[in-house]
Amino acid sequence: MHLFEYAVIRVMPRVEREEFINVGVIVYCRPLGFLKTLYTLNETRLRALSAELDIDEVRERIQAFEKICAGRKEGGTIGQLGIAERFRWLTATRSTIVQSSPVHPGLCTDADETLMKLFEQLVL
Repeated sequence: MHLFEYAVIRVMPRVEREEFINVGVIVYCRPLGFLKTLYTLNETRLRALSAELDIDEVRERIQAFEKICAGRKEGGTIGQLGIAERFRWLTATRSTIVQSSPVHPGLCTDADETLMKLFEQLVL
């Protein structure tokens, strides 16, 4: 079993109202060198929360999470950091439209399988 950490990615169109929709999950497992995110944007649900929400902007922000997780040049300066630093940066407290939940720990044998399971339980 390997220790992993995860956070839920949320879209909060009006930060002051603290209403949000879970759109993704990010999982980090240091022993396996694993950092990955999985997300979906249900436009109908997002528009129900805020009719004026710019879905394209939200999509760009979520895709930035994916690029940073991948650790490539496309992830910019943050994407060039080590895997632990990228996870900590992605899960840092923010007051923007796209936020992450507090970080939670767990144990897994297969990080990809754990990512899928969390995504199904917490997002879909």
